[in-house]
Parts: sequence; C-alpha cells; structure tokens
Amino acid sequence: MRRLVALFVIALLGAGLYGLTSTSSGISVNHVTVSSSTLRSELATIAKSPTLQCYIALLDPSNFANGAGGDSMNATGAAAWTNLRVEGIAIDNYVTKTLKYVPNANELATAKSSLEGEMTQAATSASKSCPGSSVQALDAMTNEMRQAEIESQATSLYLVSKVKSTIPLTTASMKKYYAQHTSQYDRLCISVAVVAPSEMSAFASAQNAGANVATLAKNFSQDASAASGGAYGCYSPSETSYTSVRADVAGLAPDTFPATPISISYNGTTAALYVAVTSRSVTPFTSAAQAVLTDLENLNAASASNLKNTLLYRAAVHVDPSFGQWGISQTAGVGVFAPATPAKSDVTGVAQLTAPGSPTYK
Repeated sequence: MRRLVALFVIALLGAGLYGLTSTSSGISVNHVTVSSSTLRSELATIAKSPTLQCYIALLDPSNFANGAGGDSMNATGAAAWTNLRVEGIAIDNYVTKTLKYVPNANELATAKSSLEGEMTQAATSASKSCPGSSVQALDAMTNEMRQAEIESQATSLYLVSKVKSTIPLTTASMKKYYAQHTSQYDRLCISVAVVAPSEMSAFASAQNAGANVATLAKNFSQDASAASGGAYGCYSPSETSYTSVRADVAGLAPDTFPATPISISYNGTTAALYVAVTSRSVTPFTSAAQAVLTDLENLNAASASNLKNTLLYRAAVHVDPSFGQWGISQTAGVGVFAPATPAKSDVTGVAQLTAPGSPTYK
C-alpha cells in the first residue's frame, strides 16, 4: 500500500544545494514523467503546513530534518519522497495499462477516506498529536498534488484487492483466519528477568542446570517483579502491547526463558531482558478481533509489497540526481536513495591545508 512520505522542500535561496534549478524531468517511470518544477511545487507546499509535515513524518520513518538552507529538507527526505513518487507511478502505470482500471468518483472518495484513515491511524499508533486533522493535511496540498495522491491510493487499493494472497478484511474472513490460528491470540501471562551483563554467565549456568523461571528471576533479576518470581502480568489481544509481548515469547516452551535475551536500557544502563510465558488461555474472537485485523493488514501489505518490488525491478526508471539515486540496496531492495557523502575520516582537515607559517617574500 502506498503511503505518503515527507516532502523535500526546496530552499528558495539554496536550491543549488541539490541542483534543483535543472529544467529536466525530475523522475520518469515507464515513460511517465513528473517534471522538476512540479516536484518543486509539491515540495514547497509542505514547508507551509506543519499539519501536513506532521502526518507525513508519521507515515514514513525517514529523516526529514531541515536542510542547510531556509525552507529546505535534507537529502534523505528528498530521496524518500522521490521514491514514493516512483512507486506510485509504477503502480498507476501497471493498474491502468495491464489491469485496465480507472477509478470512478465513488472509488476516489473511498481512496481519500482511506488515505485520511492511514494518517489518523499512524498518529494514534505513535500517540502523536499533530496540529490539525488528517483532513486538514490533505486540504493543505495543492489541487494537483492532492488529486495525484488520491488517485495513487485508489490504484494501490485496487491492486491489493487483486493479489491472490490478499485476505478480504471482512468479518467472515477474520473469523475464519482466527479459527485457523486461535493459539496466536491466547491470553498470555508472562514472567521476566532483567539481568545485568555481569550476571549473564551465571544466569546461563543456572538455567542450563535446570533452574526454573521463578528461581532464576528471584536470584538474578534487578526488576521489582523478582520478589514474586518474575511474574509480570497477563496480556489479552485487545491490549496495545499484546503484539510485542506475543513476539517476545513466540516459539518458547511454557515456563522457559529463552537462551538469547533482548538487550534493553534499564535505569540508565544496559541490561538483558528474558521473557517467559507462564500460562495461556483461549480468548473469544470478540476480544481478539482488533489483533486479527492488524495481522491481516500486515499480511496483505507484505503481499502487496512483494508485487510492488516486482513492478519496480521491471520498470524503466530515471531519477534526476538532484532528488536521489536509483539503485539496489541489499537491505531495502530497489529504490531511490540519498546520495552518499564522504566520511569525515576521508576528508582532509582544515589544519592540514594551512601553511605552518606566513610566507616570506624577497
């Protein structure tokens, strides 16, 4: 699913920093182009709206800090926005030409609501209060910019619906998935041990010798729960922390701490967190519904992402170097990346360029 990312705002006086005075096309994807002037117009729009800035930053983890010039954003933000524009065009091109789909007025209205919903959900998940609503964020865009984003959202939604592995987000489908994966939504009661690095070796030796969870927590944990054998609480699928708790105990046998802990900061120092599940109990679908919905959304997003990456690998893409570099990363796959800058250690220092003394002329 496409998501908005922070826009790269061009400095009025410092545009030369990224070479944005070029009149060439900013990006071209399968012969569909967006000019540099259009991109500059879109990017400049974001500088004037703190509300739009806030929601965009929530939807993308890239660094959108200010650049060196006034009303500018750093190269990472520029590349992130450009990458989203490339993705959107590639999806639009495929959906319109191959699937012969053009969204109608009702579908565009649905896409607008979907985009606003993604923004609102991102703010809620991050417990972030933006200076305005998601509706106001879209209203802050220029008409052309807003239309492009809504149309891209519509084609993305359509593409997701056509992926064979996509699971419809209906009550019937959710109940079916829940019935097939009931154990993934058990109510989990856990115990923890927060162990200092200096005690990890002794903790492991005691664990290998057969010490149980309660004994290990009482003897080694720095947490207050040590007094009760590490008992920390119980979590149901309806709670916001459930997903992370479930991930921490995935694959573990009951009443067993993992061999490899989680590194955490505890009271200002580094410590090892061991988590064990001590009991499980089945929860009804009504209590697990939100967690099921989140899981299905993630599964659908992963399927759509795989298809999106395939489209990008096959696309003919040109990116003006002013906005980023098109290439392949071992971790992120194909996309637009911020230009690399030399490390400080590779740059000759000012002191090395200074003469040891004033020259003498005769």
